[in-house]
Amino acid sequence: MTGVIVTGPPRADAAEVAALAGFGVATVHEALGRAGSLGPGLRPIQQGVRVSGTAVTVLCWPGDNLMIHAAVEQCREGDVLVVTTTSPSTDGMFGELFATALQRRGVRGLVIDAGVRDTAELRAMGFPVWSAAVCAQGTVKATAGSVNVPVVVGGQVIRPGDAVLADDDGVMCVPRDLVGTAVKAAEARTAKEEAARAAFAAGELGLDRYGLRETLARLGVRYVTAEEYDREGTAT
Repeated sequence: MTGVIVTGPPRADAAEVAALAGFGVATVHEALGRAGSLGPGLRPIQQGVRVSGTAVTVLCWPGDNLMIHAAVEQCREGDVLVVTTTSPSTDGMFGELFATALQRRGVRGLVIDAGVRDTAELRAMGFPVWSAAVCAQGTVKATAGSVNVPVVVGGQVIRPGDAVLADDDGVMCVPRDLVGTAVKAAEARTAKEEAARAAFAAGELGLDRYGLRETLARLGVRYVTAEEYDREGTAT
């Protein structure tokens, strides 16, 4: 395997990326038509943290973190490091020393489709991580990979400079040219949800607010009493 290190890729607008952090992953995902989720396999090692940033992508050989070292140099303020491997790996490819170097450069967090270790230290230093595994298994630094090339995580293509949003619900990616659209869509969805929240608090049912009684009827769902249900069940 040979690779490349791409320098200076275009990044999504910093102000728009920062605005994304005002919304949860679930809200933005829904606002974009249920798109962009990296799936349930990436879980936070901490709780109650939300970050948004621009992706610096890393493609590594399984069990080899050489290219993470190379990627640190390419990171800058407001980035999120996104790491994956050429085939599945759960080895602990990232720990507290990497996080120290990245914090110095203003990196907002790590998303890694592999293993991470030193989790207590990472939480203590306030460096957010979303990973596919937690594992003490060490790695080597011997095989070439790539930095700032398109990678695939959870079936989603992530390109350098795309926006990454992560919180307790998981991780999602927004293509860099859609970040402004995502912010506006999330604002609209948030307003809609606030109106629904107030309505539900006042006693309105989702069946009525969303017109779901008509949906149930169209699907042939009937309301029957318990006695009717028992009689029909006995008859069959």
